[in-house]
Amino acid sequence: MTLKKIIFATNNAHKLDEVRHFLNQQYEILSLKEMGFDQDIDEPYFTLHENASVKSQTIYNHFGLDCFADDTGLEVEALNGEPGVFSARYAGPGCTFRDNVVKLLNEMKGKANRNARFRTVISLIVNGQEYHFEGQVDGHIAHETAGNEGFGYDPVFIPNGYSKSFAQMPLDEKNQISHRARAVAKLVEFLKQTK
Repeated sequence: MTLKKIIFATNNAHKLDEVRHFLNQQYEILSLKEMGFDQDIDEPYFTLHENASVKSQTIYNHFGLDCFADDTGLEVEALNGEPGVFSARYAGPGCTFRDNVVKLLNEMKGKANRNARFRTVISLIVNGQEYHFEGQVDGHIAHETAGNEGFGYDPVFIPNGYSKSFAQMPLDEKNQISHRARAVAKLVEFLKQTK
């Protein structure tokens, strides 16, 4: 059986692994690198919806193939929702995951309220029509990093009901509860119905 191809508009290997984990039985997920697309897509907007949408629209317009893109943000209550849409570049242009985590922990010094949430918005384009799916997980920011799994803010994010960070969880465990997993689950359900 030939799997239907769909482009995931990302070059983030971690995200690709997480999504392939869910969809590999139904679809052949192609990354931007595999499609030979190496241009940067600007994310100029202030909402996850708009940034996910501009990525999927750009790829759909370029290749004319079904595709999806996501934008994810960590929203911290005590920081008025920051880093939010700027999560990937919180510490400035060219920053690393570690730079972002260090900046976040510095910003959180002395703050009693450590509530936070991860939110993912997926923009899917199928046959020229756009659909959105959202996933969210609530938790709090730890006082220090823990764990070596995952990426981004995973070493300091502890989901509600757990005593360990996302970075201390194997991918299978994280994928049962994560924001991206919840958004992808909605995407998968939709794609199953449209096949």
